[in-house]
Amino acid sequence: MTRQELIANIQRKKSFLCVGLDTDIQKIPEHLLKEEDPVFAFNKAIIDATAPYCIAYKPNLAFYEAMGVKGWIAFEKTIKYIRQNYPDQFIIADAKRGDIGNTSKLYARTFFETLDVDAVTVAPYMGEDSVTPFLGHEGKWVILLALTSNKGSFDFQLNEDKNGERLFEKVLRKSQEWAKEDAMMYVVGATQGKAFEDIRKIVPQHFLLVPGIGAQGGSLEEVCRYGMTKDCGLIVNSSRAIIYASNSEDFAEVAAQKAKDVQQEMEKQLKYTL
Repeated sequence: MTRQELIANIQRKKSFLCVGLDTDIQKIPEHLLKEEDPVFAFNKAIIDATAPYCIAYKPNLAFYEAMGVKGWIAFEKTIKYIRQNYPDQFIIADAKRGDIGNTSKLYARTFFETLDVDAVTVAPYMGEDSVTPFLGHEGKWVILLALTSNKGSFDFQLNEDKNGERLFEKVLRKSQEWAKEDAMMYVVGATQGKAFEDIRKIVPQHFLLVPGIGAQGGSLEEVCRYGMTKDCGLIVNSSRAIIYASNSEDFAEVAAQKAKDVQQEMEKQLKYTL
């Protein structure tokens, strides 16, 4: 999916919501455990219910890898189901990969060729040669970790050098030498508030993937006030607050309503800001 296709989809749906498919077999409704593939059955129901209100899905690999081969099968089936039934959806593999060049090449092949997702999250700690192998796939995206929403972000990401430059700012500046805004996005946690102002001074046009809305307490209004651009420039993720809104047989209907509520708030923010 190109940048212009993504922007057009946001404008058409009046939404920049990404539904995080953090599917834990220990948390899904009990009646689904009778299914041959409970995780896929859950994902399918959530996708069918929420697709009208979102523009992206983000399965987190940890939830699937924890189940071994069965988890990988459920993950692959989920990606294929989205591709076949909702081709306008932007698919993000939340894998947080990043290793030496040869290894990164294989990770890139895994996600972009074998699994055919649109984007993968990548950790930048090992530098340019660990990231650029992901950038050699036309029409695919790298989403680089920049400033995350967990409390541990203070351990490294906000540390300043002798010139007062914080580590996440260094990541933003240096990585722009590797790719433009049509191939790279950045992860910025919703709980970072006014830090979005500083981020936009460095990357004024790049899309930001923003986790932390909902269960983690991030403010959509604040994210939009400081982070939205003329093209929106945001993909805001919500996982638990949507997919686990109900643990009963009505889980998909409740998830749909939660997603619709977020979409309607996003529509207001798009009107206010753009």
